[in-house]
Amino acid sequence: LQRTPSLGHVVLDEAQDLSPMQLRSVGRRCSTGSVTVLGDIAQGTTPWATPSWEVALGHLGKGEAHVEVLDRGFRVPTAVIALAAPLLPHIAPGLGPPVSVRDDPGSAEVVAVADAGARDVELLLAVRQALGRDGSVGVIVADASVAQTALTLTDAGLDPLVLGQAHEDAEHRLHLVPATLAKGLEFDRVVLVEPADLADAEPDERTGLRRLYVCLTRAVSALTVVHARALPTALHHSPR
Repeated sequence: LQRTPSLGHVVLDEAQDLSPMQLRSVGRRCSTGSVTVLGDIAQGTTPWATPSWEVALGHLGKGEAHVEVLDRGFRVPTAVIALAAPLLPHIAPGLGPPVSVRDDPGSAEVVAVADAGARDVELLLAVRQALGRDGSVGVIVADASVAQTALTLTDAGLDPLVLGQAHEDAEHRLHLVPATLAKGLEFDRVVLVEPADLADAEPDERTGLRRLYVCLTRAVSALTVVHARALPTALHHSPR
């Protein structure tokens, strides 16, 4: 009933996750002003995430806006980008992989095992190896697997801090991360367990693969993927 006042300029971050109605709501607040929109289509983890910037800008009422692709990254190393990149054609068609500006390519490996028991053995081995180096360690699992993974780590004499269940503690180097809380976080070394479980936990294939892409790209130095289930077909890598 009352016109929403327009601001001179609006900065909109994580715009890829907004619904058409949310984008239109923001657009009303810069109807006569300008807008800077930031985001990564490949990291849209809501079922209503925008399929393209053209669609998002249309809902904002800024269809004529200039789109600048920022394809240089400093956080994720080359090896990790290469492992996650096969997902991009399925989650963000037309979007090329980012290019790391870091000299250190980092490391990434995929470890395939026959069953859940062998997977837990490899998980513990990977975690211990990661803890043998400097820096933080994140173990990322599907939300439904958090309790069992915490028990596995604790029984092995490891002491994980379970994100979402406790406050951050500087004394803890090992973090157990539910997949839905991984977005925006970073760890020096990441051990990701059962990519198929992460993808299957989402309501549709695109959202599941986007969630997986987000989780795969949390590592700053090294990534180890451990799985007994078959990898999602979009993720084309050979096991160790």
